[in-house]
Amino acid sequence: MLSDAVSALRCPVCQGLFELREGRPATLACGTGHRFDAAKQGYFNFLTGKGTVFEADTAEMVAARARFLAAGHYAELATALAEMAAGAIQGPEALVLDAGTGTGHYLHAVLDTTGATAVGLDISKFALRRAARLNPEAANVVWDIWRPLPMADNSADVVMVVFAPRSPAEFARVLRPGGSLLVVTPRPGHLQEIAVRTGMLGIEEGKEERLAESMSGYFDPPSSRSLDVPLVLSGSEVADLAYMGPAGHHLSQEQLSQLAASNGAVDATAKFRISVFTAS
Repeated sequence: MLSDAVSALRCPVCQGLFELREGRPATLACGTGHRFDAAKQGYFNFLTGKGTVFEADTAEMVAARARFLAAGHYAELATALAEMAAGAIQGPEALVLDAGTGTGHYLHAVLDTTGATAVGLDISKFALRRAARLNPEAANVVWDIWRPLPMADNSADVVMVVFAPRSPAEFARVLRPGGSLLVVTPRPGHLQEIAVRTGMLGIEEGKEERLAESMSGYFDPPSSRSLDVPLVLSGSEVADLAYMGPAGHHLSQEQLSQLAASNGAVDATAKFRISVFTAS
């Protein structure tokens, strides 16, 4: 229920508790009078003042991601995350925080499996429009993950980060003792068959070690699971794959058209690592 998720949120201005006021639109109001009205799609925008200096995904980038994920190419990753999140939940009234929820695709799989309460954060309002439609029972909030999270201390059983920025201190703060942080990162060789032709960046060696080091002051040493997903993609799917990630900020419409017009299927392998960190 949205009301259950709201109880874990805190006002980004004064850190006060929220009351959910039903209506059209619904409103979150704290005790000192700060109010946030839901957009017509159902998400809330907590970015106040100057907002953020980081470049959010555009509507076109988000649409490419939605098409690619809806085709089921990364279904194995969604299933694995849902299973691991279910295993990490410690009891009833569990809450999952999806930091960088995007279109809500992976969180949707987790909620289908666990029935947990959820909060989804993302910097892109275009992504949140889709996430709010897909996961209306979650609290979907526009937020910059590099800033202090608008969440109560010890409020989440699971924090999930799929190809999104990581804030170790804040994740440790909002997780309950013994809670789990699930981090999905690409492994060396990830989509290397198409990386050059699309402008996607290669994966640096030592990425896993740097991730563990960044978390070491806040979490116990991680366990991890590797997942290889073979893909057979059409030209238009290769274009969507390129455009839905960071390279999408730099690709021109002409480059995308060339990719989409490519003849024949392209074989590639997605190489994921799911790292599990436990809160002390």
